[in-house]
Amino acid sequence: MSELSNAKKQADNVNAASSHTLLEGRLGYHLESALLVRALTHRSYAYENGGLPTNERLEFLGDSVLGLVVTDTLYRIHPDLPEGQLAKLRAAVVNSRALAEVGRGLELGLFIRLGRGEEGTGGRDKASILADTLEAVIGAVYLDQGLDAASELVHRLFDPLIEKSSNLGAGLDWKTSLQELTAAEGLGVPEYLVTETGPDHEKTFTAAARVGGVSYGTGTGRSKKEAEQQAAESAWREIRAAADERAAADKAAAEVATSAEAAADAATDAATDAAGEEAADTSSSTESADRASA
Repeated sequence: MSELSNAKKQADNVNAASSHTLLEGRLGYHLESALLVRALTHRSYAYENGGLPTNERLEFLGDSVLGLVVTDTLYRIHPDLPEGQLAKLRAAVVNSRALAEVGRGLELGLFIRLGRGEEGTGGRDKASILADTLEAVIGAVYLDQGLDAASELVHRLFDPLIEKSSNLGAGLDWKTSLQELTAAEGLGVPEYLVTETGPDHEKTFTAAARVGGVSYGTGTGRSKKEAEQQAAESAWREIRAAADERAAADKAAAEVATSAEAAADAATDAATDAAGEEAADTSSSTESADRASA
């Protein structure tokens, strides 16, 4: 029995090392093994295995590092925004839903050490767990590699979100932005039709955004709010693109009309000049004839 137990432990260690190498490849950094293990250890796993150290202290540290880098970036790229608006922009980037999406992009859930209870209730895709673990990983990178490395990682993972936040309206969320856009375009108030599938512990929500009876976008998520936000973003981009196309067409038509008007004015001026020259020639001929007669 002891030999079997040791063999299983060795196999688990090999699998863990392999998965850690895969995660490190996605992060772009090789971290001290024990530090990475702690960053990936959820409290549910720690409690079920004799009170191991959890990732919560690293999460606390990573949250501060993430906040610092994002705040510094927003401060520099928006030199004219007041403090309140900068705070809203930061909240649009640094929040559980956004962090969870970044974590899903890294497939972070595959590497988290979870207890049986969380494992059985879909914990590997739970937004709060993904967000907390990502912050813990950022904290681990900071401790192992320093602030410059942690900053580079944050920029690589979050710069797309920072750029996207610049498109959002005053409310800094897609539902508010969509409502502002549809009001400006005279399309009416958006509404959302939401359906859900799956068991209670692992539901998936699908939302469809409709404006004036027309479907513009759909979204899916682990919560109704997340699905509606994704649907609103999809609809906002579709309506914004159509509005931009109309604006471009109107601008092109106005330029054509201006060019045509300028051409007509030029033709009129040329005709006027020609008539003036003809009149001058006629007058000159008349004067010459008069002198000859005299």
